[in-house]
Amino acid sequence: MGILRTFIASELPTSLQDSIDKATGHLHGVLGNDLVRWVPSKNIHLTLKFLGEVSSANLDLIKNMLTTEAAQHQAFDVSIEGIGSYPTTRQPRIIWIGLDAPAALGSLQRAIETGAARLGYPPEERKFSPHLTIGRVRQNTSTTDIQRIRTALDDAKVGDIGSSRVDAIHLFKSDLTPTGSVYTKLFSAFLGKPKP
Repeated sequence: MGILRTFIASELPTSLQDSIDKATGHLHGVLGNDLVRWVPSKNIHLTLKFLGEVSSANLDLIKNMLTTEAAQHQAFDVSIEGIGSYPTTRQPRIIWIGLDAPAALGSLQRAIETGAARLGYPPEERKFSPHLTIGRVRQNTSTTDIQRIRTALDDAKVGDIGSSRVDAIHLFKSDLTPTGSVYTKLFSAFLGKPKP
């Protein structure tokens, strides 16, 4: 297998991915594909840690870490609502759907970050801000087009889309193809103490 590009995430049910797609369909129509590279609904997930390039020899260590950390945390629910952009609304690069999450999500993410750091993966410098990426603004977008994106985001009304149970964490590999990223699940660890 060699080197894999990987990340750790929680999945969303297909029905919720479809609801996000419906809730943001107008925005897709207004901005099109020339300004924003939209994430296919089947690829929308909650990233907990981007590992980057990982040697296949390290996969077992990562799986063991995920199993250990998942066992320490109980399942919880997150609400999906709202829309915004990073790093700011004035300079949008990432378009996201928001999450209203309990403290349990931050605790789980910190545990994964710490576990990954013990394995030699550098910690994320930015503070964890839970979100679902739905689009990436294309590079070299003109000032006029940035203004169009800002106006479209200001006008977009995305209320309560639904809620999702976080009961497992998954290790994915990401393969970059000419038509976009293809995600393959490599491993799953379920939250909560293992049954005796």
